[in-house]
Amino acid sequence: MRWILAFSDESALSRYALARDEGHLEWTYQAVLGAKLLDLAVPEAGVPCGVALDVADGPEHALLLPPVSGVVPDAFAVDRADQGGRPR
Repeated sequence: MRWILAFSDESALSRYALARDEGHLEWTYQAVLGAKLLDLAVPEAGVPCGVALDVADGPEHALLLPPVSGVVPDAFAVDRADQGGRPR
């Protein structure tokens, strides 16, 4: 499974870059509303994909949104059965 890394603000992105020892690099990014990220970017990934929000901020502040029904569009949720009744 893949994860789209998302950040609540530029400071959160900066903390992530510094945690990777890549704070000296230029990071380009796009501002996207969370709902659009889940509804549009996850399906575009082409593989099971969740969203990891503010992952450099530790388990008390980071948020993982797995690709399951109720989080991502049902057609891309890994816990939904396909037409033959098999899990994806």
